Amino acid sequence: MAIDLEKIRVTAERVAGSYGLEVVDVEFVGGGKHRVLRVSIEKDAAGRQRMAAEARAAAEHGLGEDGTLPAAVVRGELSTEHLSGVTHEDCEQFSHDFGTVIDVEDLVPGTEYTLEVSSPGLDRKLSRPADYERFRGSLVKLQTFQPVAGNRHWQGRLTSADAGKITLDRSAIQAKGKARKAAAGADTLVEIEFANIEKAQLIPEL
Repeated sequence: MAIDLEKIRVTAERVAGSYGLEVVDVEFVGGGKHRVLRVSIEKDAAGRQRMAAEARAAAEHGLGEDGTLPAAVVRGELSTEHLSGVTHEDCEQFSHDFGTVIDVEDLVPGTEYTLEVSSPGLDRKLSRPADYERFRGSLVKLQTFQPVAGNRHWQGRLTSADAGKITLDRSAIQAKGKARKAAAGADTLVEIEFANIEKAQLIPEL
């Protein structure tokens, strides 16, 4: 029996919402006795706003890393939007309730599978148009279905995300060990249609 991943996602979102969390990604991999259902979660918009307020307060009072927010966030070098804000307890609670619902509703047919719940990490995947809008200004790397200017692999700073496409500034990326040879002006920018993006993720900046 096939796995209905969309139904699993909807269920995960329902459970996450009861804890002030949001589902970032859901994937089902492996086969046989090695099947794994992976779910990444983060604090919801209200939770992220609280983190941002804490960061502003810490910066205003000249506080450093206090164990709750990374020093890079307090210094303004990293946005709280890049943090999931989830704790080990968040993952445990969600995993317990979500796992129970999965088993009761038989959303994963078969007797053996592993449920893994975690934060999305600083190199989180980008999948929805809203993700690209949220992370404008961030470094990203992506792969397209069809080549764009003869290339399927791109890296750069996400400068815009609207009208069904994104724009990357390639001049923001430097090759390791030597300066990147990037043409000046418009040649450093590349536009890619949302529909042509096969996979994409953030590049951590720390």
